[in-house]
Amino acid sequence: MSICLIDTSIFVIILGVPRMSDNRDEILTELKEYVELETKLLLPMATILETGNHIAQNGDGRQRRNCAIEFVNQVTEAFAGNAPWQPTSFPSASAIQEWLPEFIACAATNKAPTKPEGTSFGDLTIIKEWEKVCRQNQGHDVFIWSLDADLDQYSRNGI
Repeated sequence: MSICLIDTSIFVIILGVPRMSDNRDEILTELKEYVELETKLLLPMATILETGNHIAQNGDGRQRRNCAIEFVNQVTEAFAGNAPWQPTSFPSASAIQEWLPEFIACAATNKAPTKPEGTSFGDLTIIKEWEKVCRQNQGHDVFIWSLDADLDQYSRNGI
């Protein structure tokens, strides 16, 4: 079994967020393949929060409203267990406190040569979620599905 953490760069495309949905047909085809392969799809809390922010900032009022409706429907269905993905839990206060010192280095440096800025705190929380899922699922492939160069490198072959 493979386990996939969905990054914001993918979720905004799946939802059709205005000005952020290039390659939508390709991403939806890939999503269909993951579902058919019974890949366990996880929706990190950072992805949910960041996607909500992008929806509120893109398109005209009608587009934002329509996209917000789809977002609420998809996230509600995920929490109810009726979506192709399931949400992860919010990180605990103690976990966040452990990650804060690491964020200083993440913000100051980049992990991908094509990315001039550092790693965001949202991305750091997704990386930490990936690490947790890897620890909990020895023997399984675990990866982050992302269009961001600093996140798409996170893939562990469970063999």
